[in-house]
Amino acid sequence: MNYKKYQKQYFMPPVPCYDWVKKDSIDHAPVWCSVDLRDGNQALVIPMDLDTKIEFFKLLCRVGFKEIEVGFPAASETEYVFLRRLIEENLIPDDVTVQVLTQAREHIIRKTFQALEGCKNAIVHVYNSTSFAQRQQVFKKDREEIKKIAVEGAELLQKLTEEEHESYRFEYSPESFTGTEPEYALEVCNAVLDVWKPTADRKAIINLPSTVELSMPHVYASQVEYMSKNLKYRDNVVLSLHPHNDRGCGVSDAELGVLAGADRVEGTLFGNGERTGNVDIITLAMNLYMQGVNPEMNFDNMKDLVDRYEEYTGMQVGPRTPYCGSLVFAAFSGSHQDAIAKGMHWREEHDPDHWTVPYLPIDPTDIGRSYDADVIRINSQSGKGGVGYVLETHYDLILPKKMREAMGYAAKDLSDHLHKELKPDEIFSLFKQTFEDKDSPLTVNGVHFRQLDSGRIEASVNSRYGDGEFSVTKAEGNGRLDAVSNALKKAHGLDYTLTTYQEHALTKSSSSNAIAYVGIQEKDGTMSWGAAVDPDIIRASIDALVTAVNNR
Repeated sequence: MNYKKYQKQYFMPPVPCYDWVKKDSIDHAPVWCSVDLRDGNQALVIPMDLDTKIEFFKLLCRVGFKEIEVGFPAASETEYVFLRRLIEENLIPDDVTVQVLTQAREHIIRKTFQALEGCKNAIVHVYNSTSFAQRQQVFKKDREEIKKIAVEGAELLQKLTEEEHESYRFEYSPESFTGTEPEYALEVCNAVLDVWKPTADRKAIINLPSTVELSMPHVYASQVEYMSKNLKYRDNVVLSLHPHNDRGCGVSDAELGVLAGADRVEGTLFGNGERTGNVDIITLAMNLYMQGVNPEMNFDNMKDLVDRYEEYTGMQVGPRTPYCGSLVFAAFSGSHQDAIAKGMHWREEHDPDHWTVPYLPIDPTDIGRSYDADVIRINSQSGKGGVGYVLETHYDLILPKKMREAMGYAAKDLSDHLHKELKPDEIFSLFKQTFEDKDSPLTVNGVHFRQLDSGRIEASVNSRYGDGEFSVTKAEGNGRLDAVSNALKKAHGLDYTLTTYQEHALTKSSSSNAIAYVGIQEKDGTMSWGAAVDPDIIRASIDALVTAVNNR
């Protein structure tokens, strides 16, 4: 009965705020702010050293972030020195704004300004906790006392900026916003804005942190909408979100929060951050991308981004992490593979300009992944569609439908036996072992054809079966392969029906080879298959027939 000790710790707005429900999509990217070098770094078991942080900063710039929180310079000598190096070595691009965090305490704010000396573009982010629980349990202060801390911090930021003739932008966060009564959070934020009096050319940022995720996403969206509708100076305020992921809904919180009026999102690559992490900006940005909205970020080499992140942080990106994980595009299921393969063909033939392939929300090649290595993966769960797709894309083999089934079962059995995934070269080797060059017990040593007056073909076939002697048998047919088949049945008492014959050129081959596929059916319906490759398609078809007979 331990669940009974838990109760709601969040507060709904005092008035209904559900206009966000009427929107079905986000039509443009919010401003993205990376907090990897602060939130993400403080969440690492072994925080990054100075040189690594420099490399990470450069990576974030390459990805496309225009706002990057670089740390808490007054709280750590490493972060102070890091910011100084960025400034003194001119490592901050002109179009990138660095953000620094400070508590609303005078000595911390003053040291933060010292660290910023000489910085061209900066956001000074001041915060204090406003939640009911922290007011009650941690600070033991009432509403007015907590608001006073926020206002005095805002006044000091304004004073120091004016004294130093800087044009820094300001950001305020009512920390633990999700545990704060919305009308009180609004009161505090508006009091801060009254100090700053933001203008169109120097907007203020009001950031609403889901410091601890306490509710379902629709509650957060309603709280955000309430703030967006009631903030003073709204046209000159950038409304920002900072979602954490305690309930696993960080992405949903951010998306619904943007629908509710937010203009900006703070988060990290791959969702790194304290406890269950921050919102994953890659997922948010790629969610926009897959709906045809420019995310204004560059993820065209996702594997390299994963590798650099893991190197710098010591963290691991899970194989099922959306868009980024090693297995997110992999289809092992037979039905999924079949649908993907058919979808690829349909798109190529009917609508190459749009992406609607089943089971693949985006084109893997857009982020540097490949169809061959990342999409169709073969194991004991796979089926004919996946195996056929691998053979076609890698080796130019277009198997008849029923033959794909037989090859699918062969691959499934091998994978099950070996307890491993099969690579394309293993699948191709299995195909050749199973369906090519079977010359026992039936062996054909030579064939001659004669055109008959009736239009039919006569074949003279030199063959033997098992330990017997070679002998020549003649038979007619409506074509060369039919005539050879009739001669073999006549010579050796074979009883089957030639049901499938298919051939095509091997266009990816450097030679002029063609491949033939032959299927024969026993009286009980059992199918046997053979394939053969030869520059002479008649020779290939005869060899394929022999293998099919020997596979009975």
